Amino acid sequence: MNTQKYDIIIIGGGPIGLACGLEAQKAGLNYLILEKGCLVNSLYNYPANMTFFSTSERLEIGDVPFVSNNAKPTRSEALEYYRRVAIHRKLNVRLFEEVSEVTKSDENYLVQTRKKTYEATHVVIASGFYDIPHKMGVKGEELPKVTHYYTEPHFYAFQKVLVVGANNSAVDAALETWRKGADVTMVIRGEGVGERVKYWAKPDIENRIKEGSIKAYFNSEVEEITEDSVIVKTPEGLVTVENDWVISMTGYQPNLDFLRKIGIHLSADEIMKPQYDEHSMETNLPNIYLAGVICGGMNTHSLFIENSRVHAEKIIQKIKSNFE
Repeated sequence: MNTQKYDIIIIGGGPIGLACGLEAQKAGLNYLILEKGCLVNSLYNYPANMTFFSTSERLEIGDVPFVSNNAKPTRSEALEYYRRVAIHRKLNVRLFEEVSEVTKSDENYLVQTRKKTYEATHVVIASGFYDIPHKMGVKGEELPKVTHYYTEPHFYAFQKVLVVGANNSAVDAALETWRKGADVTMVIRGEGVGERVKYWAKPDIENRIKEGSIKAYFNSEVEEITEDSVIVKTPEGLVTVENDWVISMTGYQPNLDFLRKIGIHLSADEIMKPQYDEHSMETNLPNIYLAGVICGGMNTHSLFIENSRVHAEKIIQKIKSNFE
């Protein structure tokens, strides 16, 4: 088999995957970053007008300064920053090349994509968690009017929009579409909007709900979706809401099936946290490492760009020791 060989193959071209590439480059290691979508694909899928909770310096990678107009950068500024880092540092990235398999081959691993097979001594998985939406599991969820990704609000102008969820993505979608003239209803499982909602958005959404501009059903969930309505299960019983579009912002999860498929152990509880060494980030499979939010399993709110950048340094330090 004629395969290209690398010291390291990094699966995932998000900020942490790029950080791993930068560290590998600095260490003089032969590396390749494989990304199934566009560069920093997960950030690209964020809402168009999103503002990060983190400040720009906490999103920096590879000692490259991130200068934004305000303390907290926008999605467009982040996309520009990470693209400029990739260009400036000449990172070896191949985009729109999804990894389907990782298998052992003697002392190395074979990494199979939809295009070709690569060989690597070490594999780093930094694939994030924005891959698989949490489904509501209700009748009608497959209708074209239902989306699990929200981009920008103009599309929903003058439409009846139902937003499912209580955290940042749901709040952003509700506020932005309402401000473009949509008739917005929120369905929230708990007693109020989430505690993690950005501090500048939380009073905004709470005041819009309080004044009746945005209708909200608390302690409620979607029962069924039809072509022209949504049936909501509330504490007072079933309520039928006229509806054109459903934006389901119920969260996302990492592709843990992929980890399980290649042999990485997951915890037996609902978190399904992958097994890895906290100091080296090495999994139960020799020379296979995890980086970024995927390390948290289903607990996707425990790790962010700012507190998982250090994973890249830990991994490359361990890999360098293997070559010494």
